[in-house]
Amino acid sequence: MTTPPPGLRERKKKATREALREAALRLAMERGPDQVRVEDIAEAAGVSPRTYNNYFASREQAIVSAVTADREARIAAAVAARPAGARLADAVTEAVVEQYTNTGEREHAALLLITTRTALRDAFLDATAGIEHPLAAVIAECLDDAGTHTARVLAAGVAAAVRIALEGWLQPAGNEGAAGSFGGEGLVVPSGSLPDELRAALAPLAPAFDAAERRTRP
Repeated sequence: MTTPPPGLRERKKKATREALREAALRLAMERGPDQVRVEDIAEAAGVSPRTYNNYFASREQAIVSAVTADREARIAAAVAARPAGARLADAVTEAVVEQYTNTGEREHAALLLITTRTALRDAFLDATAGIEHPLAAVIAECLDDAGTHTARVLAAGVAAAVRIALEGWLQPAGNEGAAGSFGGEGLVVPSGSLPDELRAALAPLAPAFDAAERRTRP
């Protein structure tokens, strides 16, 4: 049996992942997330449950992935494409705000679904960790500083800040003072402006970005 070239294998894996997350979201929207099994998602995507488990650890992860798919790559690409002379802290902030707030009708409907279940909200928040590695690689290139931990620390800080902003935004209705406390399965009503939450959470990182840029200037 001939082994497909790496490019073909990667394309097949990407197509399978896309089919699974699209099936997961469609079924969750049609039936409600509690009525969707991993077996249902796998069947709808034309793969086995075993194959499903190679891509996602839970149904919640697959559902959320349909909303967050490739967001971390787009954030990194936007930072890499910043105009010459643009402040790195500003480029990171604008990239994050753009990718988290410029959503279409389908993504908006999916986000409303995510707010109805604690497990989905937790998976949505956990997805912020995916920002770290691609962003660290781009920051290292921007700083011409691949040999130290600076880029990784800055990227980890961004991921943590985004999670904190989302926790503050996704507050349970009637419990505005307990950011990140998602008890029960009631509807969470997003509070305030998400762009403002993101900018406020990222602002403390700006001095660290500025200091790193100063160290790498000729």
